[in-house]
Amino acid sequence: MNRKRAIVLLITAAVLWSTSGLFIKIIDWKPLSILSGRSIVAFFVFLIYLRRPRMKWSHLQITGAFGYVGVQLFFVISTKLTAAANAIFLQYTAPLYLFLFGYWFLGERPHRTDWILTPIILLSLILFLGDGLRFGGIEGNLFGVLSGLSMAIMMLCMRREKAGEPGTLILMGCLIGILIGFPSLIQETFSLQSVGIILFLGVFQMGLSYVFFSIAIKSLNALESSLILFIEPVLNPVWVFLVIGEVPGNLALLGGLLVIGTAVVRAVISARAVPCLGRGIG
Repeated sequence: MNRKRAIVLLITAAVLWSTSGLFIKIIDWKPLSILSGRSIVAFFVFLIYLRRPRMKWSHLQITGAFGYVGVQLFFVISTKLTAAANAIFLQYTAPLYLFLFGYWFLGERPHRTDWILTPIILLSLILFLGDGLRFGGIEGNLFGVLSGLSMAIMMLCMRREKAGEPGTLILMGCLIGILIGFPSLIQETFSLQSVGIILFLGVFQMGLSYVFFSIAIKSLNALESSLILFIEPVLNPVWVFLVIGEVPGNLALLGGLLVIGTAVVRAVISARAVPCLGRGIG
């Protein structure tokens, strides 16, 4: 893969991921229906990409798959109940939980920098929750916290099973998401707009974006990959503001800056220790 093409693919993936907040805001379906609908579409995209997936249905894979479902469902609920900026930035607090549980689950000792950065992420959580109390979005912020926790669980399971294929775990998560949300899905009113949004979310925002990510990540180093992917949390609230006019609170914006800032610092430090992400991403 040519490096320039890899960068273009990774930027495309990040931009596609960033559209989720806008379309979740627009569609009037229930969160479980959105989960099931786009999981159906994404399942076939992943199936085509993986060709012959090996689903062992081990305890680790099942836990990771449910973690993936939690990331999707809790993020949708959070986006419905609070500002899109709150939902996406709270999802990016996953490193806090990785710091707390990484040693216990993986035996990985925290880097000394983590002891400095983790309290900053914790402060950002307090700011988000304070913003929710002020603007009436505390429930949405709590679901955002659950989304970040679920992402940490998914990542821990992927890292524990290093020889596994992350795409297989996501494929399993899609199957679980379809089953969990299908009773809600069949009760929805299908319109041209809702079907179009679900197709976009399933094919592009969840499906092809992951394919692009999987291809590009093998040709880029850890630092530039991590920094490019921060396009997602930055653009997510921008699309919502441009189309809907939603503006997050000042406390949430400050919390978001802290999350992004600490994530960038951690990415730079990690890149020095791990020069290339390699094949572990899948």
